[in-house]
Amino acid sequence: MLVVLSVGGSILAKDLDPEHFVAYASALRELGREHKLVIVTGGGVAARNYIDVARTVGANEVVCDFIGIDITRLNAQLLIAALGKDAYPEPPTSYKEAESALASGKIVVMGGVIPGQTTDAVSAVLAEYLNADMMVIATSVDGVYSSDPREDPDAKKYDVMTAKELVSVVISTEMKAGSKSPVDPLASKIIERCNIDTIVMDGTDPEDVLQVVLQECSKVGEITGVRLGTRIIG
Repeated sequence: MLVVLSVGGSILAKDLDPEHFVAYASALRELGREHKLVIVTGGGVAARNYIDVARTVGANEVVCDFIGIDITRLNAQLLIAALGKDAYPEPPTSYKEAESALASGKIVVMGGVIPGQTTDAVSAVLAEYLNADMMVIATSVDGVYSSDPREDPDAKKYDVMTAKELVSVVISTEMKAGSKSPVDPLASKIIERCNIDTIVMDGTDPEDVLQVVLQECSKVGEITGVRLGTRIIG
């Protein structure tokens, strides 16, 4: 199976801990034994910090997007380094480059592509373009909620929802560089358009991501101790 995995920078590159990159590389290496993988890395706190400074000094949103893209590609290069020979050696900078890189048989790792698209949106476009079998959004929250659970104690978590419901929940998200939404509106609309099986989950522990993807690919049923997150269906 071909799996597109969006890994939030807030979990992959938090504190720039090298051990976390190594742990993610180990999980991805195991997944790559049986499945084709394209990984899209986010920018995380570093990207938001740079974007905040850029805005303060007068940069417009397109310039902020380019800065964020640069940071996502730095995170991609760190993960490529951790994967070593199992990874395609450079982060593709376009969808067509990603397709060519995938033909190498290596794990493909990339960051952002163009202004106006979050890395989740990049992942969704890639999933559609490459005809992926599934997409996983590994983020810092354990699924999609009716509102931000960090601010609203009454927020409801969805275990299963349709792509149309996902769009309605996230459509009010402010589309600015560095947005913290678990799934942004553009990514949600692309998921709805291409009707790809998608999981939004807490990706803090790469072993959880590994087990969920293996579970979903093999259809063996739930794995004890691993929280699936939110499954997006057509």
